[in-house]
Amino acid sequence: MAELPPLNSLRAFDAAGRRLSFRAAADELGVTQGAVAQHVRQLEAHLDVILFERVPKGLAFTSAGRSYHNRIAGIFADLRSATAELKPEPNKVVISVTPTFAAKWLIPNLPDFTAAHPDIDLRIMATERVSSFYSDGIDLAVRQGSPPFGASLDVTLLFRQSLIAVAAPKFGDKSDTPLDPETLAKQPKVHDTHDQWPNYLAHLGTQDQSPRHLRLSQTSLAVDSAIAGQGVALVSRFLVAHDLEAGRLVEVGTAWDASGNDFYVLIPRTAKNNETVVNVMTWLMARSATAT
Repeated sequence: MAELPPLNSLRAFDAAGRRLSFRAAADELGVTQGAVAQHVRQLEAHLDVILFERVPKGLAFTSAGRSYHNRIAGIFADLRSATAELKPEPNKVVISVTPTFAAKWLIPNLPDFTAAHPDIDLRIMATERVSSFYSDGIDLAVRQGSPPFGASLDVTLLFRQSLIAVAAPKFGDKSDTPLDPETLAKQPKVHDTHDQWPNYLAHLGTQDQSPRHLRLSQTSLAVDSAIAGQGVALVSRFLVAHDLEAGRLVEVGTAWDASGNDFYVLIPRTAKNNETVVNVMTWLMARSATAT
């Protein structure tokens, strides 16, 4: 196996390559400019390859140097990332939510969280995929569905699934909203991936008579489309509370409690002793109570 170059020489090369300056690399590493230059010369001698061209304004890669640096820089980045993940960060909490929950409820409420817990570093992982508490480093999650979610998890109800039909103000005003079921059935519809429109209209005792449909993969996109006047969307009330209050949307259909698809907070049972995670959990529950 080929002998590896000295680690200090590789560190100096990594920093010099990112900065294209021995002086800037020296400032980053806390050593002298001469020390960085010496380490790079040692690396070039070890490899028997010229890595940099010395130019009046600093450094320029040779072809071999650029190719080698691309590999070395990635390795050092992985080392820094692995070390950062290993080091304890007592005030960091990672919460996994869907993009819609993040955009339409969590982010609009973050000012209240920051005011209540300025010392907590809340990190939001917004994804449609099911994240792993352990391999993805998740501390708590908000999930929509029905328990049980897992024997190792504590599950707490956050929001009931109360669906309402909403649209831009041009679809109705205070004198004629909510629309009667037959009128609502004739409006253009905006669908998300859950597509609860058939069930909702059946609950109202009617069937869809829409002249056109717009189908989108996320509820947040359906909400934005409704705001843009593209039709009537069917969404959870708490997700559009800010838009209703601001007058961007109006409620044009009566509420329907769709059972079995509520929103829950999930935390590993082992996290119940983590005061920071519990504080985030407590804030979520208190904030949700103000929206219902």
